[in-house]
Amino acid sequence: MEAVKMGATERRKKIQAVTVLSVLGVLIVLAFLVSMNTGYTRLSPLDVIRTLFGGGTAKQELILFDFRLPRIVISVLIGAGLAVSGCILQGLSRNPLADPGILGINAGAGLMVVLFISFFPSKTAAPVLFLPILAFVGAGVTAAIIYGLAYKKHEGLSPTSLVLTGIAVAAGISALMVVLTLRLNPQNYQFVAVWLAGSIWGSNWKFVVALLPWLIVLLPYVFYKARVLNVINLGEQMATGLGAPVEKERLGLLAASVGIAGACVAVGGGIGFVGLIGPHLARRLIGPKHEMLLPASALVGGLLMIVADTIARVVIQPAEIPTGIVVAIIGAPYFLYLLARAR
Repeated sequence: MEAVKMGATERRKKIQAVTVLSVLGVLIVLAFLVSMNTGYTRLSPLDVIRTLFGGGTAKQELILFDFRLPRIVISVLIGAGLAVSGCILQGLSRNPLADPGILGINAGAGLMVVLFISFFPSKTAAPVLFLPILAFVGAGVTAAIIYGLAYKKHEGLSPTSLVLTGIAVAAGISALMVVLTLRLNPQNYQFVAVWLAGSIWGSNWKFVVALLPWLIVLLPYVFYKARVLNVINLGEQMATGLGAPVEKERLGLLAASVGIAGACVAVGGGIGFVGLIGPHLARRLIGPKHEMLLPASALVGGLLMIVADTIARVVIQPAEIPTGIVVAIIGAPYFLYLLARAR
C-alpha cells in the first residue's frame, strides 16, 4: 500500500514539474514576442511577423535581425547559463546563497576581459571568440583560489566559509579593476564602465556564436550529472558512503559551472544575482531534485533576463540603462530577504 502511495506521489510530482516547465517555456515565448515588439522604433506584432517571413521593409529587417533578435537571444542564453551555474554552486556547497557573482567567479572572469579589452580594444571576430576562453581562465583561477581558501582538510567545504571567502576575493578583484580603469583613456574607460555595469554589449550574432558552443557542450554534461548533484547535496560523508567519487565529481561540476559563468560574463558583462534568484525560484516551484531543478533554473533565469533587458531598453527611451542594474534592483532585496531567512 505504501509503495502504491509513493508511486502516485512521484507521478503527481512529475506531472507538476512538467507543467511548471511548460508554463515557464510559454512565458519565455511570450516575453520574446513582447521584447521583439518593444523599443524606441515601434514594430507592431503584424510588422514583426511579416518581417520574420521576409515581407518587411529594409529598415524593419535591420531593426529586427541586426539589433533586437541577437540581443534577445543573448539575454535568454546568459540568463539560462548564469542560473544553471548558480544552481550547480548551490548544490556543491549546500549553500542557498552561493552564486557566481557573490562568490567572485564573475569578478575573476571580468578582470581578464577588462584587461583584454583595455589593451586590445579590437572587436573583430577573432577577439570576440577569444573572450570566453579568457573569461574561463580568469574565472577558473578565481574559483581555485576561493576553493583552496575555503576548503578545510578534515571538515570539507564549509558553506559559510565559501561565501565569506568569495565576497572577500570579489572585493579585492573589484578594487584591482578600479585601479586598472583609472589608467584607461576616456573612450575605453566609458566602454569598461558600461560593461562592468552589466550592459549586454555584445548584441550581434558574432557574440551568439561565441557563447553558444560553451552552453551546447557544458549544459548537457551538467544535466547528465543531475543525480550526482543530488547525492553531493546530502553531504560529503553521506555521498562518500554511497560510493560517489565526491572530489572528482565536484571538480568536474565546478569546472562546468565556471566555464558557463565565464562565457556568460564575457558576453553580458558584470550581471549579478541571476544565479541566485533563478535556482531559488525554481526550487520553490519544482522542488530540490536536480533532474528538474536544473532545467527549471535555466528557464527562470532566461525569463528573468529577457524581462530585465526589455525594461532596460524602454524605461528611459531613447537612452537605455544597463541590464545588470535592472537585475540588481530586483536581486539585491531578494538577497537580503534570503540572508534574513538564513539567520
